[in-house]
Amino acid sequence: MKKLINQVDDIVSEMLDGMTAAYPQYVKRIEGFEILVRAKGPSPKVALVSGGGSGHEPSHGGYVGRGMLDGAVAGAVFTSPTPDQVYEAIKAVNGGKGVLLVIKNYTGDVMNFEMAADMARDEGIEVEQVIVADDVAVENSTWTTGRRGIAGTVLVHKIAGAATESGMNLADVKRVAEKVIANVRSMGMAVNACTVPAAGKPGFDLADDEIEIGIGIHGEPGTHREKISNVNDIADKLLAKIFAEGIYSSGDDVFW
Repeated sequence: MKKLINQVDDIVSEMLDGMTAAYPQYVKRIEGFEILVRAKGPSPKVALVSGGGSGHEPSHGGYVGRGMLDGAVAGAVFTSPTPDQVYEAIKAVNGGKGVLLVIKNYTGDVMNFEMAADMARDEGIEVEQVIVADDVAVENSTWTTGRRGIAGTVLVHKIAGAATESGMNLADVKRVAEKVIANVRSMGMAVNACTVPAAGKPGFDLADDEIEIGIGIHGEPGTHREKISNVNDIADKLLAKIFAEGIYSSGDDVFW
């Protein structure tokens, strides 16, 4: 896969510099760290922080803004941010009303965000967390205990972010986020393998006439491979797995 880059080691830093150069009215970078925060600085409300490995853009930096995240921490490509990075983000966005961390359910993310939360609490900052585990494809996969956290995380960003803007306290924002998590499900598929820049080649092989059902966002194995078919058939298969969860009923209002 062709990619337009300079040096592999500079990809994340240059990406963040590009975002701040393009949208200085919305975001700024924390000096010395791979962190984006709102350009106007902390607000006197509950702050929302998320993050994870780079390579999933626009998550998470693309969701920093009013009604969404106050800060986003960017790890290396497909690599969890370090506790120090997350800790700096918490301090940078804290407006005195507490900070909620939105964490995707990957072992490294959970461990590092929890360590950062403990560090911040030692500094007197009130911190809570929620863990998104919306992927219905597989459980206990590569890098996870339990279900993976994937695209549903964006809904948590937006709905919990709206709750913070409304003036809810930390406990209530966490409750709203947990309600979203309890009601969101995701199921993915792939037509091609992703290429990590440092590797320079696809992470696995898919034949031209194959798709992989239930694949993870880092290329973790899904449930199976099959011949590519029409869009309606593929969508039916993905939705069947979601509906099998039994949390949605006919006539429900849903966002998708």
